[in-house]
Amino acid sequence: MSPKYIINLLIVVAGGFLVVASRAFAPDIAGWLGLGVGLLALVLAGVGLAASRLQVRSIGYGATALVGIWTVVSSVVFAGSALGWLVFADAVALVVVALVELTVHEVTTERVVHTLVVSKTGELQSV
Repeated sequence: MSPKYIINLLIVVAGGFLVVASRAFAPDIAGWLGLGVGLLALVLAGVGLAASRLQVRSIGYGATALVGIWTVVSSVVFAGSALGWLVFADAVALVVVALVELTVHEVTTERVVHTLVVSKTGELQSV
């Protein structure tokens, strides 16, 4: 498995956990969990950017980092029910960004596999 797939899968799992936790726990606890998941998203986005060597396809990690930064800021600044709903929205945004990044990764991988055919002599030919 590629590192990009693993990183995005970890972000989806963390975001999914935060979606459930933001509705199951009190807003204060959800805020602290949002802080932790936001920091985790920042670390994973940094690792993803380092692993992808700042290619054009690494834009998703930039979006993940922005959502992670906003999650950290909103979990520290806001309180009460607004905090609970912001943590929920941030978690959904993390899941959506990671799923879009996973889809783009898989579509481009599949496209490459389907457009190249290996001949018997070992040369690559376009279909």
